Amino acid sequence: MPADTNILEIEALCVEAGGKELLHHLDLAIPEGEVHALLGQNGSGKTTLMMTIMGYSGYQVTHGEIRFKGQDITALNVTQRARLGIGIAMQRPPTIQGVTLSKLLAYELEHTRAPADMAELAKIAEIEPFLNRSINDGLSGGEIKRAELAQLLAMSPAFSMMDEPDSGVDIEALSLVGKLIHRLFSPDEKHPVKRKAGLIITHGGHVLNQYPIDKAHVMHDGKIGCSGNPAMIIEAIGASGYEACVRCMETR
Repeated sequence: MPADTNILEIEALCVEAGGKELLHHLDLAIPEGEVHALLGQNGSGKTTLMMTIMGYSGYQVTHGEIRFKGQDITALNVTQRARLGIGIAMQRPPTIQGVTLSKLLAYELEHTRAPADMAELAKIAEIEPFLNRSINDGLSGGEIKRAELAQLLAMSPAFSMMDEPDSGVDIEALSLVGKLIHRLFSPDEKHPVKRKAGLIITHGGHVLNQYPIDKAHVMHDGKIGCSGNPAMIIEAIGASGYEACVRCMETR
């Protein structure tokens, strides 16, 4: 796929959940090799958009289209989208009793042929102490983030999504999360600017200090209100808050 081709294209997307429309004619395009950030207040639709892109069944597309690598995936389920190369790290993933993290990672590494092995992956993500635990059982917020990122590294998807990887993570752990994100999007250390694409939800923008983001989008009331330079958008939100950002979008 050429570098200037959009790996993900969303056009006029409307989505309902629980009988309520949450996304309203939303448009979004992410080029191959770019990582974008999605910002916005709680309840603005960020997680709904990400879960819809992944194909979770609780989110019904009532209008519009989602295309991945030029293919219409709007009607595909989660498994089919994952096999096409879409991965996700959720903010609050469930505990899965009876399935150890090591078994899941071994399965992913066997089927995706990611450029890593179990020992290397466990070491770089600092997850060795809980490899033989049930997935997410008794883990802290930071440990869950590392386990989720280790799973994405094992999958090695073409397009990765993360829901607030900086949420509930202390400063020291945030540095490690940033290193794992670097490794995920730039797996070739000899060519670090040759990147995979992705979308990262962040509420406060802390992850932007750990990883270079190409473009930021601000969501409000189920729509993307503005898009642009990540540093400038974060600076404006930091100075005036989301309230001023919302007022600006509503006057357009």
